[in-house]
Amino acid sequence: MAKERIVPVMSDNPMSFCPGCGHGIVIRLITECLEELNQLDNIIFPIGVGCSSLLGGGLVADRIHCPHGRAASVATGMKRVTPETTIVAYQGDGDAYNIGISETLNAAYRNENITVVTINNSNFGMTGGQMSWTSMPKQKTTTSPKGRDCELTGQPFRFPEMVADQFNIAYSARGSVTSPKNVNKLKRYIKNGIQAQLNGEGYSVIEALSPCPTNWGLNALKAMERVEEELVPFYPLGVFKEREENKNA
Repeated sequence: MAKERIVPVMSDNPMSFCPGCGHGIVIRLITECLEELNQLDNIIFPIGVGCSSLLGGGLVADRIHCPHGRAASVATGMKRVTPETTIVAYQGDGDAYNIGISETLNAAYRNENITVVTINNSNFGMTGGQMSWTSMPKQKTTTSPKGRDCELTGQPFRFPEMVADQFNIAYSARGSVTSPKNVNKLKRYIKNGIQAQLNGEGYSVIEALSPCPTNWGLNALKAMERVEEELVPFYPLGVFKEREENKNA
């Protein structure tokens, strides 16, 4: 008989994300990892501005809503003042990579001992679907109604690869929520990122590719298909950086 899966008490509450959105899956994975690592009572979430703000209504944990884009700075302060506390920053791509790129980059550059989970749904989800640095070429958004022109706006931004290549960080990975197999891999990436913090190894970032049916103008199934067919080829899944001693652990 299969063992019943119990929802961690931290996330066993209704949340108001749009139908078909991947945020709820990622939050469930984070709380499962915290539970398995015995950190449910030792966690603070610095929460970015955006769809991530909806965590405040459903997450039973210490948390703070940060000024737009500043979650990495808030997380840095939290960790330095209470180094024994597990700090998981939760942000969207617009919050982390556009509004807060300075704070996000500097935390990685300094190898701050924090874990960052970023949801990449290729737009500013909460504020109406504007173009972000992760929007795809020719993607139609409210601020690129004719499709993103990369000659004018630059190319989509691959943050996990960049910091893995340029900075001495602990861990960098990207997963998605499009299938049970990918969800299981994403959970492993999140757990590895939190474990790196517990080990005192430094900065870890896990990006999760997530559908945004509301702003993409697609139903839930078509939105998942878009992630697989369009986003994954440009934003490859996998681990980009980990400490050498952990690779075979």
